[in-house]
Amino acid sequence: MKTAVIGSGAWGTALAMVLLDNGHEVSLWSYDPKEREILERERENPLLKGVPLPEALRLTSDLQAAKGCGVVVMAVPSFAVRETAQKLAPILEEGTVLVSVSKGIEKDTSLTLSQVIQSEVGEKIPLVALSGPSHAEEVSRKMPTTVVSASEDKKAAELVQDLFMNERFRVYASDDMVGVELSGALKNVIALCAGCCDGMGFGDNTKAALMTRGLSEIARLGESMGGRKETFAGLAGVGDLIVTCTSMHSRNRRFGILLGRGKPVDEARQEVGAVVEGYYATATAKALADQLKVDMPIVQAAYEVLYHGKSPRIVVNELMTRSKKREIEDGWV
Repeated sequence: MKTAVIGSGAWGTALAMVLLDNGHEVSLWSYDPKEREILERERENPLLKGVPLPEALRLTSDLQAAKGCGVVVMAVPSFAVRETAQKLAPILEEGTVLVSVSKGIEKDTSLTLSQVIQSEVGEKIPLVALSGPSHAEEVSRKMPTTVVSASEDKKAAELVQDLFMNERFRVYASDDMVGVELSGALKNVIALCAGCCDGMGFGDNTKAALMTRGLSEIARLGESMGGRKETFAGLAGVGDLIVTCTSMHSRNRRFGILLGRGKPVDEARQEVGAVVEGYYATATAKALADQLKVDMPIVQAAYEVLYHGKSPRIVVNELMTRSKKREIEDGWV
């Protein structure tokens, strides 16, 4: 099948190579022509050092590469999703399946990224969200990985499942786009907090507590927005949370480590040197929690650190000394 991957970052490049391994015709689009030239010359993505780009992978900076494709994968940063979807809209042909693999929530609208894309490309383009515990560094080296293909359109979800699936990249199908996308966006907030704990020198007990209670917050917000509880306990939820909170591949965790060591927010972002989606997702998650009246104390604490300069150690103490609560609210009737 003729395919295009829009976005030549680490994740877009890794997915392009999965498609190529599966025998598909693949174009990889770069926003910056200079970036495309580097990829063409070096035949290696600087973000995936040591992984050669196959000669069969077509490199381009022309969005017309999406024309006539059966499937187009959008792998741009969350802040660029709307602008890119606007530019793609007149190029895409009716019935082309558009796959969103970016993780985030639009800052000003609090829309999931598939909702943003749909508002720009229209209802005639089937949308799929592909997400799960999947570091690009490991996918590009063909390490066994499992993800979820989620769509309200069963045929589209299963098409993407078949397109990507091979002996090293297993794909499960789901109809819960909301749950899958919210999991992918909000786990970045918790990973950032996990990094903070590491930076402050806390141990395994702290991280386990943070991840577990963080997942509860994600599920509470997700269910209030129409997601299903089972999704948050699956690959896109707890699976992605585990891998992002525990791996140094995670930009969000690395950013959090710097904050935990006392580095100011702006300096930490600059040192990471790439988009830290959890920074933006924290503000959006807080806005959604306030709007929907969902209790999210960890998200609130992260917001205070990131946007009001509060000390991570102070917010940890505040979290630990909150009034006592039941773990499961509907017990002891």
